[in-house]
Amino acid sequence: MSKKKIAFVTGGYSGESVISYKSAVTIENNLDTEKYDVYKIDIHATGWWFESEEGEEIAVDKNDFSISIKGDKVTFDAVLIGIHGTPGEDGKLQGYFDLLKIPYTSCNAATSALTFNKRYTVAVAAFGGINVAKSVHLIKNSFINADEIAGQLTFPVFIKPNNGGSSIGMSKVNEPSEELGLAIEKAFKEDDQVLIEEFIQGREFTIGVFKTNGKIITMPITEVISKKDFFDYEAKYVKGMSEEITPAQVDDSIAEKIRTNAAKIYELLNCRGVVRIDFIYNEAKEQPYMLEVNTVPGQSEASIVPQQVKAMGWTLKEFYSALLEECFNY
Repeated sequence: MSKKKIAFVTGGYSGESVISYKSAVTIENNLDTEKYDVYKIDIHATGWWFESEEGEEIAVDKNDFSISIKGDKVTFDAVLIGIHGTPGEDGKLQGYFDLLKIPYTSCNAATSALTFNKRYTVAVAAFGGINVAKSVHLIKNSFINADEIAGQLTFPVFIKPNNGGSSIGMSKVNEPSEELGLAIEKAFKEDDQVLIEEFIQGREFTIGVFKTNGKIITMPITEVISKKDFFDYEAKYVKGMSEEITPAQVDDSIAEKIRTNAAKIYELLNCRGVVRIDFIYNEAKEQPYMLEVNTVPGQSEASIVPQQVKAMGWTLKEFYSALLEECFNY
């Protein structure tokens, strides 16, 4: 039986490409090459390239997402998406692959676009009965002033770019002050939409969810304890700045609420592949609050999903094979 040809796409057009390249190392080292012929394709602003064994850069033909190696045309049975940020996490590539009828391992174009917008995600989740923080959504050029915002929310608040991930451009402001205006400016440097959310006191948990053989599986929960005031870019990617405990040491009644909410969100948003959902568990209300949904979660050695895969007793090779096999069912 001939092996399926898989295009593994990495890179991207945003600042998150550095994280994509870190994820790429883990993914490449753990793909089952006995089952699949894997071609790594680097998608970045200067072009889409496959690097041959001889080090030659071969441009991708975007008409049918093919490459030509020594005169032989190679097309793909499926795409494994390893791009954080645009165009791999926001639905753009998914729409392109849909047009070409090529299966891929992530959420579809509509869900990817929705979840990339933090405000729209919490709005749809709240509509479906999920607890979320109260928030204000700002759009560049129609934003008036910070004082007006201050009156609408209870402080402390988090200010973050509405699109994107990796906690780039994020700030916490403890009280109404000029600091709020500066934090909003910082977030607008990353995006033309900004989300300001009320701070929810509690423990931070994150959980991977994926589908295999048509069944939704919630992975072992991770508790994130940041050495910083909150889980920002530095806390996420600099060693020693946060502690991640997998599986989380948590009462089963709390864990069950998180698992139930995570599976419900996965279904509600019509997710595919593996997603990672972040929660704050508020002990006073005894409820988890959804923060955001990551549809292309990090896969680097330091990342949370690989930790959760190992805690499940799976190998990463088994996990990536399960994601690829599942994508052929759509």
